[in-house]
Amino acid sequence: MPEVISIINLKGGVGKTTITIALGEIMAFNYDLKVLIIDLDPQTNATVALIGEDSWVKRNIRGQTLMQLFRDKIENTNIFSAEEAIIKNVSNVGGGINALDLLPSSLDLIDLQDLIITIPVSRFLPLKPVTVLAEALVNHLAHYDIVLIDCPPNLGLITQNGLIISQHYLIPVIPDILSTYGIPQIVSRISRLSDSTGIRINPLGVVANKFRKQNIHHSNQINLLKLRESEGGYRRFFNTIIPETARAAAAMDYTVKCMNLHQKYGYEIPYAAYTALTEEVLQNVQD
Repeated sequence: MPEVISIINLKGGVGKTTITIALGEIMAFNYDLKVLIIDLDPQTNATVALIGEDSWVKRNIRGQTLMQLFRDKIENTNIFSAEEAIIKNVSNVGGGINALDLLPSSLDLIDLQDLIITIPVSRFLPLKPVTVLAEALVNHLAHYDIVLIDCPPNLGLITQNGLIISQHYLIPVIPDILSTYGIPQIVSRISRLSDSTGIRINPLGVVANKFRKQNIHHSNQINLLKLRESEGGYRRFFNTIIPETARAAAAMDYTVKCMNLHQKYGYEIPYAAYTALTEEVLQNVQD
């Protein structure tokens, strides 16, 4: 079975999706690993960055996104097929990176999340709402070495579906007070989910993103995060720190075709930081 990592933060804008995609691309391209990215975020940013908006629209109409999976469970239909929904060899690099696959999200999940919340719990009892994704992928996960899950910025039922199939979770943060404020809530809530299900979901650590060297508050916050590793319950603060750079945001534009990862992420920044983070993640998932 693969190592499954949920990437999560309760605050948007921390670069969660960018880190997910960079890790997936580097793991597949540089390490020849079979990687599946699962886009659980209704914002659909990872999906559009990896296959483009036109392809997403067509697949969404055909029910080949995760929206259809959850809609099936609500409406008692059987349209979703994981085999048809998983897209092979995605990315804007080289016409697609071999062994990098995507299970796409949908903007329609925004409305569906609200609908899930309003449905009486009794309707869900036979469906086991936190295991919907696990049941859909039971025959597919074994084909991969690594699965990366881009989670929504909340801990609702859809996020829990991702966490339930994960052995690890990674918390990207901007090193400021606002984006690190929710770390204790993430750790404690996932710990309770782990205890209630009997499934071990371990913190992989916290990684600083969009770091500004000239910002004294960023430096101070990083020092605090390092000091609080043990008491904070998030296991470790990653040595790799991702600097803020316009190149990282630009790399998410699917319409810009690239021949290789250097062309996509630059020859130094942020490519060097992403490759260092990838190596660090791969080392620590085996701990």
